[in-house]
Amino acid sequence: MLTCKDFLRELSDYLDENLAGEARTELEQHIAACPNCWVIADTTKKTIRVYKGMDPYPIPPDVEARLMQALERKMAAKQSK
Repeated sequence: MLTCKDFLRELSDYLDENLAGEARTELEQHIAACPNCWVIADTTKKTIRVYKGMDPYPIPPDVEARLMQALERKMAAKQSK
């Protein structure tokens, strides 16, 4: 039996239609039986549709620089563990 944790682990592949056969069937059965996971799947699908329909908006250079610094710090912290 598929758990909610299993569902979340496979959600990206499911939405990208990279799952086939039994794995896809199990996820769809879980979504049909679990209201919480149905909401997650439905909301995520709708969010993706909204973002795909939008024009790209450039990130201001100072925001991009801060984001990159934060990512570099996070990666360095992970590597030091």
